[in-house]
Amino acid sequence: MNTIKIPNILLPKISDYYAWSVNACDQFTSNEAYWKRVEELVKNKVSTYNLIYPEIYLKDDAENRIKNINKNMYDYLSGGVFKELDEGFILVERATESGTRTGLVIAIDLEDYSFKKGAKTPIRSTEATILDRIPPRVKIRQNAPIELPHVMLLFDDKENTVLSSVERGEVLYDFDMNMNGGHVRGTFVKNSKEIVDKFYSLLNEELLTKKYGVAEKLLFAVGDGNHSLATAKTCWENLKKTLSEEEKLNHPARYALCEAVNIHDEALNFEPIHRLVKTNNANTFVSDYKTQGNGKAFLAINGEKAAISFNVDVPQGIRELDNFILKFLNENGGEVDYIHGENEILEFSSQGVGIILPPIEKDDFFRLIISGGNLPRKTFSMGEGNEKRYYIEAKKIK
Repeated sequence: MNTIKIPNILLPKISDYYAWSVNACDQFTSNEAYWKRVEELVKNKVSTYNLIYPEIYLKDDAENRIKNINKNMYDYLSGGVFKELDEGFILVERATESGTRTGLVIAIDLEDYSFKKGAKTPIRSTEATILDRIPPRVKIRQNAPIELPHVMLLFDDKENTVLSSVERGEVLYDFDMNMNGGHVRGTFVKNSKEIVDKFYSLLNEELLTKKYGVAEKLLFAVGDGNHSLATAKTCWENLKKTLSEEEKLNHPARYALCEAVNIHDEALNFEPIHRLVKTNNANTFVSDYKTQGNGKAFLAINGEKAAISFNVDVPQGIRELDNFILKFLNENGGEVDYIHGENEILEFSSQGVGIILPPIEKDDFFRLIISGGNLPRKTFSMGEGNEKRYYIEAKKIK
């Protein structure tokens, strides 16, 4: 298999990682104050904030912002901001209120990934991909010389055979993260080739059949950053049409940098992604939204929440909810946003109605993907918003 590639990772030469590393662009999309604070914190400093596009600003002069992002990338490369490491993975240990989550920064072959429902590739999307969200991201990536990942892949290794085999090398970074992001340490992995083999051993047919009932070779499921990885795939499919067969084999854009995390990591909490319906007709929403089932969700208005029944099949309950929201918005106007964290949804529920959803049990996760294909869009998140993957590492894609 060639699903995994050992990358040459870029890291900044600077010591101020506190300003360098910022949260994923798709977080706090209803909280402009968060991003204003980040902007002030990194002002006049070398930072990944200058290389990303926070989605809260997608409607604000996108063309010029994208041009500046690409220019900043080239300036950082030519200005000596980055150092390129020897081939190897990075072991990432991220301490938050949930505990210390451990992952590996690796590169994956986009030829072995699909975001299409029902795909049988070794790397798969876990949620329905909204195709109209991809073109704006493509505009950013298609002219970018580097990528900075917030993609997190999940693998199913209950015996912890992969991470327990890591041989630690040099500590590459070790710092407190801004905006209550906790602490993170990155260590160079000395035996990356052995770790690749450990990953592939998870695809043993007997082991797969015992876990899922079928010997289906699913190695990685996308936990976070589904649309970012789908964008990387789209850009690669567009680019490879212009390449020779030999060029396609090792072009840097063929491989995407991601962090791989064991789904059984004790500090990896599966959190639901809640719905915020921004509307002036909150009472109409509440009176028209009919639910049933032995599960439980909550409606939130003006910071107060009340329990409602919900389908015990959580993905199906979310499909039913999303269909109702779409119908409601078509008839009443307004918009929907997707919020990480119950405190966040309660804070913004004054804008309409918040729907606080139950989580999916992570032990069921791979089985659900294999048996049912993609989950509904924005079904789950791994941890609270401040626990999401921050941008640290980069990789050349040109």
